[in-house]
Amino acid sequence: MDELQELKAELAALKARVRQLEDHRDLTQLAAQYGPSVDSGTAEETTSIWTQDGEFAVGGGEHTFTMRGSGDIAAMVNGAGHQSLIMNGCAHVLTVPHVVIQGDEATGRSYALNIRWDAAADRFWVARVSANRWHWTRTDKGWKVTERINSNLDGAEASRALLAPQ
Repeated sequence: MDELQELKAELAALKARVRQLEDHRDLTQLAAQYGPSVDSGTAEETTSIWTQDGEFAVGGGEHTFTMRGSGDIAAMVNGAGHQSLIMNGCAHVLTVPHVVIQGDEATGRSYALNIRWDAAADRFWVARVSANRWHWTRTDKGWKVTERINSNLDGAEASRALLAPQ
């Protein structure tokens, strides 16, 4: 291989590495965006991280439901239940997801904590800890969530399984 071919090969390898790093950064930023957007009550920003038909499944205990599409997710953010949480002091704190990228698809697994303010006790408390499984796809507008599964870590095997490598 001559010197020019070697340089071209090195440049192609560097481009691939930079793209992988940028993808990883973009995916972790999407996960990081969820908490502040939902806690600020900004439905438009919250729905912007999903594809138009993306799904958000919340499970564990008796509260198992799936939001499908940006309309359902926006309705949750704007709904009385969520608004009551944030007006009384609430933070959705997500850990950095472990990300696996395969071309234009990616998966991730992480934890989410729902932390609430208790004015009477003058303290915060952890109301919920959940396992999260993320599915992302690269779109013409960048990476977007196609599915997020959030399940309470209440001892259920299905919730723990979300944290296992795929």
